[in-house]
Formats: sequence, C-alpha cells, structure tokens
Amino acid sequence: MPAKRACDLTADERAVILQKSDFGSTLSEHLLMQLAASSAAYDYRRRRFIYSSGDSADALYVIERGRIKLCRIEEGTQREAVIDILPAGSLFGDSALYADGQRENSAVAYEQVRLVRIPVGEFKRGMAESQQLYDYTFRLIGQRLARAERRVADFALDAIPARLDKLLVDFSRRYGVNETEGVLIDIPLPHREIASIVGSTRESVTVRLNAMRREGIIDFVNRKILIKRPESLAMF
Repeated sequence: MPAKRACDLTADERAVILQKSDFGSTLSEHLLMQLAASSAAYDYRRRRFIYSSGDSADALYVIERGRIKLCRIEEGTQREAVIDILPAGSLFGDSALYADGQRENSAVAYEQVRLVRIPVGEFKRGMAESQQLYDYTFRLIGQRLARAERRVADFALDAIPARLDKLLVDFSRRYGVNETEGVLIDIPLPHREIASIVGSTRESVTVRLNAMRREGIIDFVNRKILIKRPESLAMF
C-alpha cells in the first residue's frame, strides 16, 4: 500500500505527530486533539520554501520528518545567511507569536519533509490553557535568542577557524552519532551551507576543512563530517 499523503491524514493521525514532537508530552489529550483538529499536514520537497520573508506570520509548524533550514535572504543580491537547521520533532515559525504580522526570515525544506501547520491563534489558546506548553514555548524562544546572541558575539570576536570549530561542536552535540572512529554529524553539510552559517566564503571553509582533514581532526563520510579528535576543536 502506498504511503499516505500528508493532506489525507486524519485529525487523529495529526495528533499522533504532535504527541511525538518535542513539546508533545506537555499536552493533555484534550489540548492535543484541539490543536490537531485545527491543524493541517503538508509535504514539501527539498529546497521548497515553507514561508518567505514578508509572508504573513500566521502559523507555527511541527516537523514530523526531515529537516528545515531557517535563513535570511538579502533582497537584491539573494545572498543567504543560515540561522539554523532544525530536525524532526522541532517547532518552528514561533515568530508568529510576537512578529508584527510578517515574517522576517524564511524557512526552506533542507530535505524532503512532512510538517503539521498550527494556526497561531489556536497555538496561543493552547498556551493560555496549558502552563506546560507556555513554559516550553517561552524556554524555546529564550534558547534560540541565546544562540543568536552567541553567534553575534562569535562574529565579532572570533576568526573563521574558531567559528568553524564551534559550529562543529554545536552540531556534533545536536546531530552527533557515536562511531568507532569518532562522532559523525548525521546531516549532510555542503561547504556553501557551512560558509553561510559561519559568515565566510565556500572557498575559505573548504581550505580550512581540508587542513583539518590532513591533521586527522575530521574526515568526510558520504557528504557528512566525522569528528575524529573532538578535543582538538575550540570548546564553548
């Protein structure tokens, strides 16, 4: 039997997706079904925009599978600054809770994804009903703000090699899988994406990564980075 399309999922099936999300355990059965009933599910192919800068900030999203790239794209030049890459289970689009009507950033499917979209009004009602959901959302926004502030400080204080080291440490903690030879960052990271995150050029990132490979600090495995000597990276 072919897999069900997202648009064919029932409210009960969407509730299962929400229950498995990072905040799902905070929801009562009643609130879970309430959010699921108002939601809709969507499938997006790789590189498709979920929303763009200037779009209406009217919903939050839960990633059921795949990963999402949050970024800001400069008007005119179309240069891209990657803010973060989020895995399955994550909530995003939280700017809808405080934005002045419009998105400032864009969200793009990093790979094929399935999402559940929750209207912002329904999510706010859920926060008012559930202290646990309110607390979770407050912490999430605070954590993302703190990460953004660290990156601003890194851009001001660190040279490119230190920024790259910190990125690898961060991603190894969030996406790392222990292997015999080290920690594998289990997400494809093209050099252009890394450059966008650390505020450098693809050429500079490639030079630095190749030097780290020659030194035995990292290796490349199927477009992923294997950290062989974590102790050699700048910690933070």
